[in-house]
Amino acid sequence: MSKQPIDLDTALAGFDEIWSPRIVAHVNDYDVRLAKVAGEHVWHVHEDTDEFFLVLDGTLDIALREDAGERVVTLPRGSVFVVPRGTFHKPSSVDGASLLLFEPTGTLTVGDKHDEVPDHVHVTVGQEI
Repeated sequence: MSKQPIDLDTALAGFDEIWSPRIVAHVNDYDVRLAKVAGEHVWHVHEDTDEFFLVLDGTLDIALREDAGERVVTLPRGSVFVVPRGTFHKPSSVDGASLLLFEPTGTLTVGDKHDEVPDHVHVTVGQEI
């Protein structure tokens, strides 16, 4: 990891793959990840960790399966949202978005349980920039 400041716009310009996060920093036992997203991810759940989303550009929808039923949270640019551990969710973005995520190091992008993973979604724990 760099011991210099990291410009997020430059880091985002360094890759094109969607649903394939890049690790830009570490905070204790957590990764700070950047991701470009477009279309739909996959229904999945992280059993033991919350998932933090910050929308840097675009709009992100997160469908949630909760006790009261399904709902969709829409996050415009500059918004944050935390999906609680144990909640099935499915991020999507019609027009594409750029995200900053906080997740424990080693967390799979498709969680602990998930539906069938489409080809455009990378199953990864992130890649170092």
